[in-house]
Amino acid sequence: MAIIDKPSDFINTKLYTGNGGTNAQTGVGFKPDFTWIKERLSSGYNHALFDVVRGATKVLQSNATVAERTLSDSLTVFGSDGFTLGADGDGTYGNTVNQNTKTYASWNWKAGTSFSNNAGANGASLASAGSINTTTGFSIIKYTGGGSGGATVNHGLGAVPQMIILKRLQDSGYDWVVYHKDKTAGLYLNNTNNNNDSSSNNIWFNGAAPTSQVFTIGSDGRQSNSGKDYLAYCFKGVQGYSKFGTYTGNGNADGPFVYLGFKPSFLMVRLTSGSDDWQILDNKRSPINIVGGYLRPNSDGATVNNDVIDFTSNGFKLRTSAGSWNPSGGTFIYMAFAENPFVTSTDNGSIPTTAR
Repeated sequence: MAIIDKPSDFINTKLYTGNGGTNAQTGVGFKPDFTWIKERLSSGYNHALFDVVRGATKVLQSNATVAERTLSDSLTVFGSDGFTLGADGDGTYGNTVNQNTKTYASWNWKAGTSFSNNAGANGASLASAGSINTTTGFSIIKYTGGGSGGATVNHGLGAVPQMIILKRLQDSGYDWVVYHKDKTAGLYLNNTNNNNDSSSNNIWFNGAAPTSQVFTIGSDGRQSNSGKDYLAYCFKGVQGYSKFGTYTGNGNADGPFVYLGFKPSFLMVRLTSGSDDWQILDNKRSPINIVGGYLRPNSDGATVNNDVIDFTSNGFKLRTSAGSWNPSGGTFIYMAFAENPFVTSTDNGSIPTTAR
């Protein structure tokens, strides 16, 4: 597999300040297909997720169970080098993306190739459509539920996804559900709960691991009500670009080192041996070590300003004994994306990238 020498062509964090009017943000480096925005310094601001499959102005909130909303003055355009925001400065629904003088983080991913799979094709019992990037192992998939467990949806990756984040689009009150290869019993994205009841696995992807063509949905309304639309963000690890794995805490400020094979630009972790927040770090809000200032996908709260991790040339190193990052014996899952691969194709693998 070819090495992705410049990961920022496919994932990039863009920081910006709101202006309460038309606000064109450039410098992302590509046309984003998935943009996730959070106000950084104030509480009471929801996460706002947009993608090209649902279309600009269509908002989902990772920290809430609300349905998709159309906000005409939110993210209005996916541009060739970023995105444009409308005058969303009044705090509508608590997920403002452009309030005057407020500071924001946006995490952007590129997919880009249109995808469509009819019911009955390639092992899928439900039709699906979306946007995919098989090079980087990322797809955005929309499907309509069939009303029963065991139905299958083609994810378009041509390889087994290692993490799936899924949300029902209609009707409030339905959790985000998460599959991770190292936590198959299931998680919620919008809160700190675990689904550890093995007897309930039928609601979590029907207790079945995804294949290189499809993922299986459970019988619960969060995944499969008849006639209701659902969206899934699907990810597969790519050497030198992304990794989805687990680590175990040691309860020491000299914490474990986690090998990734690249210098990370984006890291999301979650304690799975207990109930705790999801947490996001990136290389733009924390450009030097020790990396701190994390945002929580399940919370509308502001940045938590604790220094917790070093980003190294080939992974990350825990620098705290905090219970939400490194308790003794605590098990964590993570999703990580690269700033640079440890080695690139241009140096014949002989010159590693430098640490921070």
